[in-house]
Amino acid sequence: MGWEAPNWRIGDYPSHYNQKVHGPYDPARFYGKPDTALSQVKLGELSGWLMRRNFHPRAIVQAGSRGIWRWRQKYVLPIRGNACWVYQAMAGISLFMYVLNYKRYWDHANYKYH
Repeated sequence: MGWEAPNWRIGDYPSHYNQKVHGPYDPARFYGKPDTALSQVKLGELSGWLMRRNFHPRAIVQAGSRGIWRWRQKYVLPIRGNACWVYQAMAGISLFMYVLNYKRYWDHANYKYH
């Protein structure tokens, strides 16, 4: 009984990825079982669709990573890109900092005293 490293699988390919089937690995692609897109889900089927989602912290991080890769491929990495990604990043950072400092902004609200 020796020490065993935890099975975190950091840096490994996704479990559903098969090079013979999918070809070269694309970090912006989901290799799991395809499901109905959120835009195609009817209101009555929404609860069932949400129950099929994986809310494990690892799955949430993987979804965020795929989203960042897609954003980079669309806005940052094209040959004839523009400064759109700079403005999007600045807006995202501004929103993040506003959320972090919301309590400070709330305390400094202007009140009219009579």
